[in-house]
Amino acid sequence: MLAFTQRIRLAIADDHPLVILAIERLIANIPNIEIVCRAPDSAGLAEALASVECDVVVMDFFMPDGKQGDGIDLIRHIASTYPKAAIVVLSMMTDPDLIARALEAGANAVVSKQDRLELIYVAIVTVLAHEDYLGPSVRALLADANAMNRADLIRQKLTRRELDVIARYAKGGNVTEIAKELGRSVKTISAQKCAAMRKLDLSTDAELYRFAFDSGLVKTRPSRI
Repeated sequence: MLAFTQRIRLAIADDHPLVILAIERLIANIPNIEIVCRAPDSAGLAEALASVECDVVVMDFFMPDGKQGDGIDLIRHIASTYPKAAIVVLSMMTDPDLIARALEAGANAVVSKQDRLELIYVAIVTVLAHEDYLGPSVRALLADANAMNRADLIRQKLTRRELDVIARYAKGGNVTEIAKELGRSVKTISAQKCAAMRKLDLSTDAELYRFAFDSGLVKTRPSRI
């Protein structure tokens, strides 16, 4: 683990006592990090931050109580009132839009409670270096959401036949083989492939292969990438 020479003041807020206890045990093994606040709800966190200086806040997203609310409202309050305090959200939320909104509101890191506990320390180290951090489960969730969005974009922009052609092409078929499989002319298949690439703003076959993989149109990375 990386170590800091300066003292790091940490605030923890979670309505589950076992989560706070687990974080305390993790931090106990790390020098130079001091827990200056342990809050069971958003009201307790807001009150503590008003009276102690803090470098990093590790907080659950959904917590009861408090005039600042929880979730997005609490993140905005902390980010605007204590701009020097980095915010690490530790949560079970699985809504990619909500995660994106949390980051936009001022969260510097989001870690899932499904991930290894040690990643909280990784998040703390990263945000103190003025960089954002997403835990592996959160990254996977956002990647899946991005793939779904790109798949929706494909369905909206392409005809059924154009979609069929580029899917087959991305899976390794060539224009002649696809034409034979579908009982169409090579000229027609080529025109449909070109039309699909134009609609998706793709200029080269390499871009098509990468787009098909990133969007989930094909499940394995084409060897041409």
